[in-house]
Amino acid sequence: MKLELRNIEKSFGEKEVLKQISLTAEGGKAFGLLGRNGAGKTTTIRILMNVFPANAGEVLFDGEPIDYNKVKLGYLPEERGLYPKKKIIDQLVYFAELKGMNHNDAIAAVDYWLDRLGMMEHRNKRLDTLSKGNQQKIQLITAIAHDPQIVILDEPFSGLDPVNAMLLKDVVMEEIAKGKIVLFSSHQMNYIEEFCDSIAILNGGKVVLSGDLHDIKRNYPRNRLVVRSLAVDKIKEEIGKRCEKTAEDELMVYLESEDEKKAVMTSLTEHYDIDEIKVFEPTLNDIFVEYAGNQV
Repeated sequence: MKLELRNIEKSFGEKEVLKQISLTAEGGKAFGLLGRNGAGKTTTIRILMNVFPANAGEVLFDGEPIDYNKVKLGYLPEERGLYPKKKIIDQLVYFAELKGMNHNDAIAAVDYWLDRLGMMEHRNKRLDTLSKGNQQKIQLITAIAHDPQIVILDEPFSGLDPVNAMLLKDVVMEEIAKGKIVLFSSHQMNYIEEFCDSIAILNGGKVVLSGDLHDIKRNYPRNRLVVRSLAVDKIKEEIGKRCEKTAEDELMVYLESEDEKKAVMTSLTEHYDIDEIKVFEPTLNDIFVEYAGNQV
């Protein structure tokens, strides 16, 4: 499966919100849609979900204009949209039926996910009796119970403790393994970095960076080494200005060129007790700040 947004434009009155947005997400992979508040992420997602139309451009699924009567989407919003006073099972089944499931299949799917997420004991409770993290898990079920081809997750880990975050990670990986298109929107860069094969960073309604995350990182100059050792002070004393201490047991070593990488690594490991040595690669957080830090 392949989802494409081509040259999407959107304005609200005089304000141009999206300017020629193009991106591609593939089945069996996770795609990260990133940007600061106001960059255009939410508008892009709403156009993708057919909440409102674009002024120009098109949304394609497997090369054809997307047919929302045939292609199922699941959406986990950042802001919860369920009914706090209603019984959990009733509203979960209701939402599954709205998305095309018959009553019996909806009950079976909802019960499967309640059990899978450790929520079966809350089946007949009101939503507002649950913790914030458990409400997030119920909201997730509305996004996946109807077995959509495209799953859109907006800040999915918000409010989750480490145990529930791990459970959600497992669920997301299962959805990816099924060949689904999973689209993340989040400010938690560690999760994007963990899950996403490809990213697009929006700034001022434009895509300012997109592509395979591994390739993006590899395109940065590889002229710095990260060295972890209990002997960092001694190393710094002996090689001087070529390095700086970045943590108690860590140094950043600057190379004159990438060509000397192997020789410097060999020399360091031969002369010092080195715990770890590797080529420095920017984190996704570093890349995000570079491309989205000065919002247009």
